[in-house]
Amino acid sequence: MPNGPRVLLEGACYHILIRGNQKQNIFKKDNDFREYVKRMKRYKKKHGFSLYGFCLMPNHVHLFGEIERQNNLSKFMHGINRSYTSYFNETYGKVGHLWQGRFKNKIVVKDRYLVDCINYIELNPVRANIVKAPQEYKWSSYKERNLGVNTEEKILDTLII
Repeated sequence: MPNGPRVLLEGACYHILIRGNQKQNIFKKDNDFREYVKRMKRYKKKHGFSLYGFCLMPNHVHLFGEIERQNNLSKFMHGINRSYTSYFNETYGKVGHLWQGRFKNKIVVKDRYLVDCINYIELNPVRANIVKAPQEYKWSSYKERNLGVNTEEKILDTLII
């Protein structure tokens, strides 16, 4: 059964999730994570996406932010994921799909739940028993957002509620 059209609202934030095909790992080495971050930075600028939180897990990605023009949300995700798939397939001698279907997005209004949602995203590595504390995980927004520490490179935008 085909997916219906996306529900997109003016002035809303989005929790975006995309998973590796058959739950396979989409990041195998640190450089893979770096490549995805580089693409996030490039395409958020190109499509007007404000990034407020993220977590790159070995087999899936969580992003949280808002887009200037709603019709650019799919363009933003398509740009990142298509270019990362090309990188991944070339690097590992693979062909075909890397992602399990299209990305999912949940609308989040700018209220208290927004901060809870970002916290939930950043705690993924703790819940998955990859690290004991969120500040130990290198591939999330936790350190930049909560501790003011620049990770690989500053990527978050300022959240105004």
